[in-house]
Amino acid sequence: MLSRHTPSAALMIDNAPPPSPRLKRQSLAKTLVAQLSRDITEAVIPRGEKLPTESQIMKTYNVSRTVVREAISRLQAAGLVETRHGVGTFVLGHDNTHGLRIDPHTFVTLRDVIDALEFRASLEVEAAGLAAKRCSADELALMRNALDEFNQALQSSSVVASDFRFHYQIALATGNRYFTDIMSHFGPGMLPRMRVDSAQLTHSDPAHYQARLVREHEAIYDAIARRDTEAARAAMSVHLTNSRERLRKAHAQAQL
Repeated sequence: MLSRHTPSAALMIDNAPPPSPRLKRQSLAKTLVAQLSRDITEAVIPRGEKLPTESQIMKTYNVSRTVVREAISRLQAAGLVETRHGVGTFVLGHDNTHGLRIDPHTFVTLRDVIDALEFRASLEVEAAGLAAKRCSADELALMRNALDEFNQALQSSSVVASDFRFHYQIALATGNRYFTDIMSHFGPGMLPRMRVDSAQLTHSDPAHYQARLVREHEAIYDAIARRDTEAARAAMSVHLTNSRERLRKAHAQAQL
């Protein structure tokens, strides 16, 4: 349990001024995620056990509420914990295996990836609309942080994780645990880039492809931030439909 640990030195606030509040927050959240992940993996916090409250974690690790919420969001996106609204956050375990989980290695063909995108559209278009209607200021801030992380990671190996975190944060903002449960069960494996290089496969210029992805994700966020439910649904639909159609064309060409 957290109460048995001495806070990591990396989490303690020192006297050196941070380069920026956002960068310091992300660094602290990353360190807190690493500590909690280790505790879950080593069963220090057993499967099914409720995590300490936000206030307890803040006190134990000398971090802000925003840092704690961002760390919990990352653990949720990784499928290590689940939050039951009004009850608390519970450990799922590092080897969490649910019947709904899709193993990325089962995406053998491009057709499998396209099918996953079609399924996502049925789920995430409605999630975007509900998020626009229900999200809190804190949830919107976490969504913005996830999107910033995605934009910065576009040319790195962490792009899939940050992309999934953005979409997971939208599901979380619906306030409906079934959206987050399904997203957690499937994990990052439901994203096309987990299995294929979409830009290369569709013969797109990488810079143009990345710019298009940024525009599509920003349009989703902007609509949610404006509380425009229909625009949020439309932006999510455009994003997923564009991804599907790009891959569908590539699939059709491969059959020639």
